[in-house]
Amino acid sequence: MEAAMIPLIKKLGGLLADEYNLETRVRKGVESLIIELEMMHAVLRKIGDKPPEQFDEQVLIWAGKVRDLSYRMEDAVDSFVVRVEDDGHDRGSTNMKNRVKKFLKRATKLFTKGKALHQISDDIEEAQRLAKELGDLRQRYMIDAHASANGDAIDPRLKAVYKDVTELVGIDHIRDGLIENLCGCDERSKDQLRTMSIVGFGGLGKTTLAKAVYDKIKVQFHSRAFVSVSRNPDMTKIFKKILYELDKSKYATINEAARDNEQLIDEMRMFLQDKRYLIVIDDIWDEEAWEFIKCAFSDNCLGSRVMTTTRIGSISKACCSSGEDIIYHMKRLTDDDSRKLFYKRIFPQGSKCPAELEPVSREILKKCGGVPLAIITIASILANNGQDQWIKPKYHWDNILGSIGRGLAEGGSANDMHRILSFSYYDLPSHLKACLLYLSIFPEDFEIRRKRLIWMWIAEGLVQDGKKQTGLFELGESYFNELANRNLIQPIHVDDTGKAKACRVHDMLLDLLCSLSSEVNFVTILDGTQQSKHISHNKSRRLSFQNSMSKLTTHGVDATSMSQVRSVVLFRTDTDLIRTVSGFHVLRVLDLEGCDLRKNRQHIDLRYVENLLHLRYLGLRKTFLGELPVEIGKLKYLETLDLAENGSSVATIPSSVVCLRRLMFLDAGKAVLPVGIGNLTSLEELTGKLVDMKELGQLVKLRVLYLYWNGDDESMCNSLQLSLGKLQKMQSLTIFNVGDARSDVSWDGWVPTPQLRYLLFRCCTTTLPRWVNSSSFPLLSSMSISVDRIRPEVDIQILGTLPALCLLWLLTSKHQHTCVKTFVVGANAFRCLRECSFFGFLTGPSMFPRGAMPRLEFLMFSARASDIVGGDLDVSMGHLPFLRHVMVYLWLEEGSSLDKFKEEADVVLRHALDIHPNRPTLETYKDAFYNQ
Repeated sequence: MEAAMIPLIKKLGGLLADEYNLETRVRKGVESLIIELEMMHAVLRKIGDKPPEQFDEQVLIWAGKVRDLSYRMEDAVDSFVVRVEDDGHDRGSTNMKNRVKKFLKRATKLFTKGKALHQISDDIEEAQRLAKELGDLRQRYMIDAHASANGDAIDPRLKAVYKDVTELVGIDHIRDGLIENLCGCDERSKDQLRTMSIVGFGGLGKTTLAKAVYDKIKVQFHSRAFVSVSRNPDMTKIFKKILYELDKSKYATINEAARDNEQLIDEMRMFLQDKRYLIVIDDIWDEEAWEFIKCAFSDNCLGSRVMTTTRIGSISKACCSSGEDIIYHMKRLTDDDSRKLFYKRIFPQGSKCPAELEPVSREILKKCGGVPLAIITIASILANNGQDQWIKPKYHWDNILGSIGRGLAEGGSANDMHRILSFSYYDLPSHLKACLLYLSIFPEDFEIRRKRLIWMWIAEGLVQDGKKQTGLFELGESYFNELANRNLIQPIHVDDTGKAKACRVHDMLLDLLCSLSSEVNFVTILDGTQQSKHISHNKSRRLSFQNSMSKLTTHGVDATSMSQVRSVVLFRTDTDLIRTVSGFHVLRVLDLEGCDLRKNRQHIDLRYVENLLHLRYLGLRKTFLGELPVEIGKLKYLETLDLAENGSSVATIPSSVVCLRRLMFLDAGKAVLPVGIGNLTSLEELTGKLVDMKELGQLVKLRVLYLYWNGDDESMCNSLQLSLGKLQKMQSLTIFNVGDARSDVSWDGWVPTPQLRYLLFRCCTTTLPRWVNSSSFPLLSSMSISVDRIRPEVDIQILGTLPALCLLWLLTSKHQHTCVKTFVVGANAFRCLRECSFFGFLTGPSMFPRGAMPRLEFLMFSARASDIVGGDLDVSMGHLPFLRHVMVYLWLEEGSSLDKFKEEADVVLRHALDIHPNRPTLETYKDAFYNQ
């Protein structure tokens, strides 16, 4: 795989640094090897663009040898660095005993370094020899990176185009709805050219649905065509195919005609200028291809229609640039339709699923996740193959269920499914291929946190910004977003700003990724299955321990023979396994998240980590770690240290942490950070309690700060404001006051950076600070702030002017009993707001005029039940067109009939929402009691 070359070439360049003192001959060897590897990398990129079956066998053999060479050389470079690095922890020793020890240590280091230099010299020479040999092999056997002429097999997606409509399940109502949207326009726009784009994950049935719509309405059009584009399109062939489909008689010989694209576009425009046409462009992969194709479509005001399908969200938007165009996001089948499709394929007409097979069939369908391609594939494997009364035994169904996620290997249907899904993989650039394959390290149905994944990518060297214009994390975020854009990951917990906190991988795609990853030794999964027992561990680069197991030796894994391992990720694994990990001396990622490091209530000793010099990522989230060892300070390359969600297990962080000068991410939860944290000038994200607020100002690269502090100290508050003023890259700021009281200190001494996108202030200020205004926060999309009191005449009007605000939580720590009726916000207020929560003071939706909050979906407010029942508070919400859910905290007078008032208020609120076009859902709660 071409991604194996990326970190190696960078590391070889690092060897040329003066600190390693390589001989001139060795330096020239390194420079020569880099050039050779860059040439090989260019060839590997081309090979990686297509499935293996499209290449001759010698091409694949050659590519595998190149990959092995790159792995072997990377091992040599990392081992060299381990041997020559000086730990530097005895600097500053003054007594004679320590000076003698230091001298002896240096002498030993010089000897060791000399041996290491000799070894790396030999390794470079051997790599040069192998590289030359591989170059000769390529020439000798005429190895070409282009696919062989007969390598393109029949596209399995063609089956969807010719599928009998009687075979389809759950498509009729979707098809009819799309037809209504596409053709049922008002009088003003019915004659305009309109485009509909169907977008979604591979295998959801986009082509099938588009063909069903096409077949249903094609008789209404003078000319029609259904054409597939696919990857790497030949535009000349596509234009000729469209012309032939439009008029098979007139363009019978078009394929033999010598015409360029410009001539073909002109021909199409001339042909279509007086015709009402319907054209479907199926499976678009490239935005540039669409821009080219659409040149042939002119709006002749005859009610023509164009449909497109794509797996990529940004392309669907490019296809639908007009306000009248429609984007349809392909949905998964319902449980009922999934079951119908599954049983229809397996059982003879009219027969039912036997009772003993129903539980396993439900589990299989759960893994298929409503994806028609997956359901049909598994059903085809289990089908009776023409034997009318014979059904495969239950153990066979159980075997199929167990194999999903580890590589289906049964029959043509499974191969077809893999091929269809693999189109998306081979369309990716090389850096995204590696990032996608890395997802195979996680188990099925696993919720993968976005930040966890990105920092792991960075630690592995999969995120590299050659121009240094973009931060590594932000670049990694763009990778994550592009995989979501291509529907290869399923974003979950998406906030109102559109950012996903996590993602999942569909089981069928994970099945493909595990298969591809195994082929190139990218990730090795050890889960106690028979398959994991036969893996060649001496070639494994990344180990994923899944399910519960006792020791590495259970699987024949010897850490001393696996010096090449770069990542170890443990899921619910016994702690005996953890001690053995110290043998992986070039480990870059060690993730123990979710492993309980307590054994018989005694915490596991983690001092062994001092051996892991190359470690970049140490994940200890949710491990109930008792104590972070002082040896952590020896990990000079560590970039990510995650200690979150350990409760009160980690009381303090050792002072040696301040030696981790390359640390970019530190989440210490509520633990107290040591003095000297200001030395960590590479930090981009920080969570914890600070002792000295002045040090914070030294962390000028901080993008994300989650700070617990004691607001009782006025001088500390002033120091905090001064330090925050120096952090000009800050994008997300959260400050929790954990003190018993709050000093009434003005925050006016701080001017926020305009880069701020997220702000959470809890118990930090008595009133809304003066710097909350539209000029200070041009990019702020999420704000949650608690104050002692709301100023009705200014606060909400100011908040309404924030131009990018999508989420607002405004809370008072002391209930204000006066209903806010004394002000009215403007009709243009809260233009982007989707979620609004007012808590602790009395208000209502009537304060917002028509035109305000035009995108609001969620509203929470507090109101007197008596005001709602008596009609003193207008709760009509018809002026909020996108409202989906309402939550109301009802304040009830003490001594009144509480349940009666709540029930009556519920009736009034329900009526207001029942007449709303969206019929929003409603939740009501009894909040507070007070004397009137």
